[in-house]
Amino acid sequence: MAVLVVTTEGLPGYEITTVLGEVLGVVATSRNPFAAGIRSTEGGPGQDMSQFLVQTRSRAVGQMVAAAEHRGANAIVGMRFDHRDVTNTWVELCAYGTAVIAVALHQRTGAHAA
Repeated sequence: MAVLVVTTEGLPGYEITTVLGEVLGVVATSRNPFAAGIRSTEGGPGQDMSQFLVQTRSRAVGQMVAAAEHRGANAIVGMRFDHRDVTNTWVELCAYGTAVIAVALHQRTGAHAA
């Protein structure tokens, strides 16, 4: 089942019928400033680092979606990212939101989309 993930608090065209609670995905990753510095001097400002950050966020969102699916949700509202330094070399990235069950308004009323 596909889970719709939005940063908004609601879903236009849908009614949230059940709030299942907070879901999150956490990725801990090593930060190596020495290697990142070498990459940026060799290949321009951080294409490798940019791709790494996108992949890390995607992994966190994937874990969050899996947690929502486990609870039976079909959507996550209010999705946000947070991060913190765990140590000098480790960083935690967290994706979090509220797992919900949302029903399309046209399904609820029996009307069909044109």
